Amino acid sequence: MRASRGFDVLREVADAPPRVRRSPVGERQRLKALDLLRRERLVETAYCYCIVPLDAPPAAVLHAAGESLEAPWLLPESGELTAIACAVCTIGTAYEHRVSQLFAERQASLAMALNDLGNELLFAVSRRAQDRIQADVNRRGLSMAGELRPGDPGLAIEAQGPVLRLACADTIGITLGPGGLMNPVKSCSMVLGVGIGLPAVKWSRCDHCPTRHKCRVVEPAAGAAA
Repeated sequence: MRASRGFDVLREVADAPPRVRRSPVGERQRLKALDLLRRERLVETAYCYCIVPLDAPPAAVLHAAGESLEAPWLLPESGELTAIACAVCTIGTAYEHRVSQLFAERQASLAMALNDLGNELLFAVSRRAQDRIQADVNRRGLSMAGELRPGDPGLAIEAQGPVLRLACADTIGITLGPGGLMNPVKSCSMVLGVGIGLPAVKWSRCDHCPTRHKCRVVEPAAGAAA
């Protein structure tokens, strides 16, 4: 298991070009949210992951470390799937508590701006985790391709428990509540295919999302690296 905590993604998110055009009011609220984040130090970044060898030859239901995941999308067209990488990421509990407080104080516009910014920050943390996993996979002389998250079309929400256990989520304080909801709420989990000579996938976990056309963080298909 590998873990990282307390790294900075705020500057990366603040300096990133907007994916959608913001109104002047929206831009002002975003700047206020960024200032609030900096002053109150609301972001508590963390991720952890494990690369887990498969217990049996790959099939529609993957078996690893005693857990089962129905993830047929991860089966490659060529090459050999030998393991899965399971990861969890979070920006902590202080963030969600501050958003709730702002709504209670009837500062809905700022609360929504802060919430949207939290989604961007969580996406940046997940990309940081994926980059770390990719580097780890490369060192092992393997390749990585495909990304699924519980609740995606290719991975049922019921997979949340196994994914968190395989990723050792409890080491960074992430727990599972009713309905597959994680605590802290601003957290995410993911599963990636690992193996030998895996080809780049032709799909993205965002392909079937009904709001893809207006999403700020649409993800491209995950490629493969030797």
